[in-house]
Amino acid sequence: MSEINKLLADMMKEIEQLRVGLNALSENKTSLVDPEVIKASKKLDDALNEYARLSSKWQEPPTGQV
Repeated sequence: MSEINKLLADMMKEIEQLRVGLNALSENKTSLVDPEVIKASKKLDDALNEYARLSSKWQEPPTGQV
């Protein structure tokens, strides 16, 4: 497995953990605008954005483009 593929796989594991944690946290709160829920949601969003940034950076360019 290439280094980038391992990094992306590790990031997916972290994203899944953050998603599960956010779901559990939101079930225990009375409001989705609770500061803890917002903080957990932002952390998940940041991880997803970083994953998207890295995965698109390492994607093959479309045929005919350099």
